Amino acid sequence: MKLTSEQVKQTINQLGAQVLPDEHPAMPQLNSMFGEHTFFVDEMGLKVLEPTGSLGSDRQSGEVVSLADWGDSDLTRLMAHEPEPTGVIVVFEHMKH
Repeated sequence: MKLTSEQVKQTINQLGAQVLPDEHPAMPQLNSMFGEHTFFVDEMGLKVLEPTGSLGSDRQSGEVVSLADWGDSDLTRLMAHEPEPTGVIVVFEHMKH
């Protein structure tokens, strides 16, 4: 799931994770491995959001899915694994224009 800049802000606020910018050197490899997503890293590893059912006309949500865990204590090497739903749901508040 590719997120808008507002959805990225809301995800960071709810998860406490950091977003990998589109210019990050790992993005081409991540996109080829996992598809077009907005990628997040936290102390546990690499995450993305997958869309969930709508919560109404003005709110969307996404479930956090873990794609890779850190392979070292310095948090410098990710080890990919099968996508694992975490059960954590991020709710996007509709932004009024």
